[in-house]
Amino acid sequence: MNHDLPCFPQGLYWQELPQGFKVRTHRRTVTEADLVAFISASGLLEVIFIDADHGGAMGGRPVPAALTQCFIEGMQMQGLIQATGLALLEINTKVLAPVRIGDSVWATILVSHVHPTSKGNRAVITFDAAVFNQRDEQVMSYTVKRLIAGKPDA
Repeated sequence: MNHDLPCFPQGLYWQELPQGFKVRTHRRTVTEADLVAFISASGLLEVIFIDADHGGAMGGRPVPAALTQCFIEGMQMQGLIQATGLALLEINTKVLAPVRIGDSVWATILVSHVHPTSKGNRAVITFDAAVFNQRDEQVMSYTVKRLIAGKPDA
């Protein structure tokens, strides 16, 4: 029943992601509930994340860099690579500044390399993410290689 209707959202196929293609994500505000859920699920129960009065070198209520990266990855999953992303192959991250509870993060995503595979109608695509806070200060950069599906009719 209704299986002939397109699914929404549908990510882009590798043929629609040329080198130089660039997009931005929406913003996402980091909440106390986000921090608690993430550190509880991941086991990152470091004192700087569980003690609101810790003070630490970063000050404020920092969140794990992995949480920030997961937010950006999640925003990409919701549209850019929904149903076309086949595998995460490699990720390299550089943390530039802390993200704290109450910050809103967003990113620009650039396709920096496209390498079609020899079979299977897919390609290894390298995405460069630049992550910013609500003041447009860059807080993180990372490069991720993914296996992306091709158009079904290609």
